Amino acid sequence: MCTDHSDVQTRDPAEATISLTINSHACAAFPNETILSCARRHGLYIPTLCELEDIDHAPGTCRVCVVEIVQSGRAAAQIVTACNTPVREGMQVATRTKRVRNMQKLQVELLMADHLQDCATCVRHGDCELQDLAQFVGLTENRFFDRARTLAREVDDSSPALIRDMQRCVRCQRCVAVCRYHQKVDALVMSGTGVNRYVDLRDGYDQKNSTCVTCGQCVLVCPTGALGERDETERALDYICDPDLTTVVQFAPAVRVAFGEEFGMPAGTNVEGQIIAACRKIGVDVVLDTNFAADVVIMEEGTELLGRLKRGQRPTFTSCCPAWINFAEIHYPDILPLLSSTKSPQQVLSTMAKTYLPEKMGIAPEKVRVISIMPCTAKKDEAVRPQLVHDGLPETDVVLTTREFARLLRREGIDLKDLEPSTFDNPLMSEYSGAGAIFGTTGGVMEAAVRTIYAVVNGHELEQIDLTQLRGFEGARSATVDLGGQIGEVKVAMVHGLGDTRAIVEAVRAGEADFDFIEVMACPGGCVDGGGSLRSKRAYLPLAMARRKTIYDVDRTARVRQSHNNEQVKTLYRDFLEAPNSRKAHDLLHTHYTDRRREMEHTVKEIWDDITMSTMVY
Repeated sequence: MCTDHSDVQTRDPAEATISLTINSHACAAFPNETILSCARRHGLYIPTLCELEDIDHAPGTCRVCVVEIVQSGRAAAQIVTACNTPVREGMQVATRTKRVRNMQKLQVELLMADHLQDCATCVRHGDCELQDLAQFVGLTENRFFDRARTLAREVDDSSPALIRDMQRCVRCQRCVAVCRYHQKVDALVMSGTGVNRYVDLRDGYDQKNSTCVTCGQCVLVCPTGALGERDETERALDYICDPDLTTVVQFAPAVRVAFGEEFGMPAGTNVEGQIIAACRKIGVDVVLDTNFAADVVIMEEGTELLGRLKRGQRPTFTSCCPAWINFAEIHYPDILPLLSSTKSPQQVLSTMAKTYLPEKMGIAPEKVRVISIMPCTAKKDEAVRPQLVHDGLPETDVVLTTREFARLLRREGIDLKDLEPSTFDNPLMSEYSGAGAIFGTTGGVMEAAVRTIYAVVNGHELEQIDLTQLRGFEGARSATVDLGGQIGEVKVAMVHGLGDTRAIVEAVRAGEADFDFIEVMACPGGCVDGGGSLRSKRAYLPLAMARRKTIYDVDRTARVRQSHNNEQVKTLYRDFLEAPNSRKAHDLLHTHYTDRRREMEHTVKEIWDDITMSTMVY
């Protein structure tokens, strides 16, 4: 088996003891390192499609990384795939011979034989790895394109969040790998044989009724337009352009630190002001901040947690992440009583935008439309939950992912880089604390909650407000925090990514986890790397740390850093909600969950597919 790519990156260069040449360049390689890995370390380009280094996925299915090799003791040259062929002493590798280039061109032509040829209208146009390959190999026509066969392939649009379009799939299996081995949801499988091979949902379900939790991590690794969010930019424009409606836009903590990348700005650039300006430029009536609602969530969830701690109920899981809620309902419905009943910040703000805001602004609630801009595909799924309807109206009318909002602005001829930053001016729901801002990264919800709970218990602020013991990027981490007063020490855990989440849930169910409060974020890194954020070609999550740093900078420089000190939040409770967890607050800002367990039925073929799939991931 070839060496893990991540292992290669951290090894001592002195261990690279194998000598070979690539395109006549002398190279030193590690034992069992792949040709592709060695070439990359030496700055030599080999095209790839199915391979994705940072999830250790190299199945060799696309065959575009072929190279020609001559090994010691063998006279004839061989054609091999670079992604899963180990180096050998004295090997001579050629990546651009006529034979290699012809084979690469043929492979790309075959890959596109049943790939819909409508690139100009595809959401990945100009940002597609298959397009890049076609240009690299010099493809100008496709002799094998079969329109009838292509159009017969499945397009699953049953989900309110995701579209699975097999007319654009190239069978790279990246989505299956990230769902199975990283998120450990295992909702996707490979079905069919030969030219009828395709990505399917396990047990024959459609997208809506499957075990998929709509986290969207599969979308981030898809090299084409085969997986994507359900596009609702047209609906959003319909609302914005209707003079009889009052359109309210909210945007999440993570959007402001990830959105600039869509317009060529450095990773982690805070574009909060430009987003506000863009919303006003396209005709939005009211621009609000989901961060404000994050502060409200802390008031509700913190009060709820205190009550549970006093009653000896433990642990409590956070409820901000809709993909986590889906995961619990579908995979572990027995733990639903342990989840906080507080709605997510998106739904809290949407509810207030259709109750509190109309009352204060003198507008008709039925004329308000809430458009939510999120780094998350699961937020689309959350918006249509039957529990989240108020007075017969959905709380959130439209959810646009970061990618959709970028497409909407481009349709309107707006480049974010050209806009002068603007500021929030709504006096009701636009102020936020630093605690609200850090909701966008893993550990942030926990840190924000501790700041407020400590103040409630002790009557004074936590002296050391930066709780570095709650920060980090490990998949799961734990800490003991002294809340003082009658509560004393509490044991907390933070987990991000559903693979590690599954492990901690299993530990809780088995009675092996001793925690009082557990924060869960379904996406690795939290919302800063949500399934609706910018896709990176040939990489999975390359920008998380820059986005996290900016979020913590927002908190560090904020005038107010605790949710309970947000003056607009204080006004909301004084004038409308009465108190955290009051009857009115509970009716408006809390929800319930539903057992949606799926009973799995695996065929022998599916089990065999699992086995063969695992042998192809190095």
